[in-house]
Amino acid sequence: MRRVLRRFQTLPIRSRLAMLVAAAVAFAVAAVSVTCWFLVQGKLYEQVNNDLQKQLLNMRQIRDQANAAVNNCTTKVTQDAGNPPRTTYFQVVSETGKTCVLPFSMGTVKVTRTDKNLIKQGRAGDGVFHNSTDQSGNDVRVLALPGFTITDQNTGTSSNAALLVALPLKNTQKTLNDLALILLLVSGVGVLGAGAAGLAVARAGLRPVDKLTEAVEHVARTEDLGIRIPVEDDAEDEIARLSRSFNSMTSSLASSRELQQQLIADAGHELRTPLTSLRTNIELLTRSEETGRPIPPADRKALLASVKAQMTELASLIGDLQELARSEGQRGERVQVVSLRDTVEAALRRARLRGPELTITADLQPWYVRAEPSALERAIVNILDNAVKFSPEGGTIDVQLDHGVLTVRDHGPGIPAEELPHVFDRFWRSPSARALPGSGLGLSIVARTVEQAGGEVTLTHADGGGTVATVRLPGAPTPPPEVR
Repeated sequence: MRRVLRRFQTLPIRSRLAMLVAAAVAFAVAAVSVTCWFLVQGKLYEQVNNDLQKQLLNMRQIRDQANAAVNNCTTKVTQDAGNPPRTTYFQVVSETGKTCVLPFSMGTVKVTRTDKNLIKQGRAGDGVFHNSTDQSGNDVRVLALPGFTITDQNTGTSSNAALLVALPLKNTQKTLNDLALILLLVSGVGVLGAGAAGLAVARAGLRPVDKLTEAVEHVARTEDLGIRIPVEDDAEDEIARLSRSFNSMTSSLASSRELQQQLIADAGHELRTPLTSLRTNIELLTRSEETGRPIPPADRKALLASVKAQMTELASLIGDLQELARSEGQRGERVQVVSLRDTVEAALRRARLRGPELTITADLQPWYVRAEPSALERAIVNILDNAVKFSPEGGTIDVQLDHGVLTVRDHGPGIPAEELPHVFDRFWRSPSARALPGSGLGLSIVARTVEQAGGEVTLTHADGGGTVATVRLPGAPTPPPEVR
């Protein structure tokens, strides 16, 4: 059985559907056919029973014939050549087991246990219908009528007896056999038709799946993510939902590929500048060593400082690229409840080291959020770095945290209105800031980190000059019970 099930499961879906439909129809047709056959059999037997009862309309004459049969008992029936054929069996069975055939009977009927039990009861009744056979083995329908008392004229003794009236079942059985053959043929045609219809329906129903399979194979073969499966707007079945999901998946993959290609192109562009500068400076140093022409100490020191700065910029750019390349699943595994105030304080310590000449004020209230601690601190450090970078010497940076809203306000030149929509784009740098160190990924990382934490970040002009960076993060002023 398990082997059959395994082989069934390896068949194509359309074949399995056709077989299941054919099996279901076969079961239903078989149930209907069997029920129909038994109903017809009951009706035919009921008709034969009625015919048997009609034979007993003249009961007195039959009783007289029964008494005469006992007195002149015979177990052999003779057919007169001049009389019409007889069609009914009449015989009397006495309590002593003696069987006497009435003169107008067409033959004898085998006495069954039912007849013997009926004679022993000795009570008159409506009679009992049952099946039996005649002397030739032909099936007959018998009406056994008890309640007869027969007196033997020779001995003068009385005994209980029963009258057996029977009709042949040849025509009835022929009708039932013909009906069984017709039902069998109709059932076979119905099952074959159901299997063919199931196969046709399966093919029609699975045609969208075939299209989806072809589309998937095409994508796997050509890596073409622009393919789409047409879906009707009002279709809401499972195939339509699957097709829409596939189209959405390919669209997301195509968008992801475009972003990846854009990131690679932008990264290559950003890496080219520091690498070119490094190559130029190293070639100058190498040529000086090869030619024996020493570079003036001041110029050599400037070259080494430039190499160090370019290496630092490369390391920062590579770190930013790694941060952007991290998968969402990896980030989700490290999310935990974080004290935003402690994170801001840690970022402030790093910012004060980078801008010792600046005055950084902080007013921080407790606030707890769900985020990745290192990523959140890096995002806040990037915001503070921008404020330090663009603040004038001796300037002030105001930092405030109140009910999940973090604001960082500097007093620098500010950002032109036409550049504000682009500040969170990857590798975008303001023309006025291109001479300053940076990769153009800092604010992009900030936007991504804050968005993953369920918040939002904005940059706006500050009254009196400068820029205000605002970060809103959902959370609570107290930690949840599980981390207290």
